[in-house]
Amino acid sequence: MSSVDATSPGRPRAQRARGSASRLGRLIIVLNLLGLAFLVVGVLVLNEFRQGLINARVDSLRTQSDLISYVIVKGATQGDPEPRLDVDKAVKLLELLDIPRSERARLYDADGRLVADSDVIADKVVVHALPPARSRGFHLFGFLGDRAREEAEREARAHQAERAEVRTALSGLAVQQVRETESGGRVVSVSVPIQYVKAVLGVLTIEAGDVDAIVAAQRAALIPFILIAVAVNVISSLLLVRLVARPVLRLARAADSVRLKQARILSLPDISERDDEIGDLTRALEAMTATLSARMDATERFAADVSHEIKNPLTSIRSAVETLEMAPTAAAQQRLLPILKHDVGRLDRLITDISNASRLDAELSREAPRTIDLGRLAADIAGFYRASDRAGDPEVRASEAPSGAEAYLVVGREGPIGQVLRNLIDNARSFSPPGGAVTLTLRRGTRRSVVVTVDDEGPGIPEDNLESIFERFYTQRPRNKDDRRGAFGGHSGLGLSIARQIVEVHGGSIHAENRRAPDGAVVGARFIVEFPEAAA
Repeated sequence: MSSVDATSPGRPRAQRARGSASRLGRLIIVLNLLGLAFLVVGVLVLNEFRQGLINARVDSLRTQSDLISYVIVKGATQGDPEPRLDVDKAVKLLELLDIPRSERARLYDADGRLVADSDVIADKVVVHALPPARSRGFHLFGFLGDRAREEAEREARAHQAERAEVRTALSGLAVQQVRETESGGRVVSVSVPIQYVKAVLGVLTIEAGDVDAIVAAQRAALIPFILIAVAVNVISSLLLVRLVARPVLRLARAADSVRLKQARILSLPDISERDDEIGDLTRALEAMTATLSARMDATERFAADVSHEIKNPLTSIRSAVETLEMAPTAAAQQRLLPILKHDVGRLDRLITDISNASRLDAELSREAPRTIDLGRLAADIAGFYRASDRAGDPEVRASEAPSGAEAYLVVGREGPIGQVLRNLIDNARSFSPPGGAVTLTLRRGTRRSVVVTVDDEGPGIPEDNLESIFERFYTQRPRNKDDRRGAFGGHSGLGLSIARQIVEVHGGSIHAENRRAPDGAVVGARFIVEFPEAAA
């Protein structure tokens, strides 16, 4: 089985760091808050505007009431040293002052009795809207009774508020407020005492009934802000549908097409170019499906290679069995038995290696990576070989492994990395002559890496095959009937392929070269493995 490099170009160009700002999240938040911001700003601005209008109206009425009360004091008071208000003159003066129709002036004497009303003087007609028509079967007298009771309660509240205002003004204090009228509307009211020196002769109250108009204008002014807020929310919703919902739906449909085997790779280039989370998701799915497709291709190639490799020993076994049946003598049959045993052993080794290779991906994913002392691991493996050597086997030597801060530390899985070293050692021993040596050397590389070198004393590797030896089922060995390690069929050709797969999964590299003497002659093969060094 072959692995797929995790750093392939198909993966997302930029991974979002945990806790980093989200482009799509910011867009969603901004678009949803923008409409609310328009509405809030409009309410705040218009509320301030409304309050400003009311305050301006109060100031205007206060100035007007001070002027009218001054005129009444000067023209309608008599008696000294105990002045009193001449009601008739005050009424005539109030009639002459031309109070605007939107305002209402009332004059009270020193006892709080109403003595003049500008609405009465000007013969103003107060218009009230009729209630809406009721459905058939409505009890008219009950309705009229309820309405009369409500109007009576409202008038009582209005008169009570008005009398309280007048009483306060009779104490010598000016009063200004927004209060309810008998008709249920709101008025801005200013009451000022009519004073001659310190004597309070009466109270002048001026009301402006255009507060409801101001409020209605305020509500009308809010309509553009509300419409803008609604428009912004509608636009933001449409944008979210366009930018999020539709791409996600396309991703789902593309994933379904892959699941239903209508396509092997998910490809949406127009979405994958986006620089946000949707683009990241698309690129991740494209990389994932590309990896799965590559694994499927590798599995298919592996199955084809396995089928081809198993057919060879099976064909040999079948031929030997057919020949065995036709052998004329027992001696001839005995000569065929070693061939059968050899082919059965070859088939057993081949199936075992194929099983190990097929389980490699699962084994790599099952064990969690951790920090490994590669020097200690190499020394332990070399020691195991020395302890189990038989006469004539090549000796396995390992350089001394440093400890402490100088240790060769890598991050990976100890079992698979140990398998890499064993496969390289087994391969080197199979090519080394009897009594030769296989040497493991460790050193630090130039790119924060740990380099493992495995040297043998064999015939070397043909220059054209320095890369081919890492292919599955590739094996090319000199025929030596006296060397059991290099016997035909004694190797499946999967050892170096498995070693490269494990090394690449750990982010490393492996290659082969020939060792040469000073005169240029090949004196053996060398395998160089490089693993990234663990961070300090």
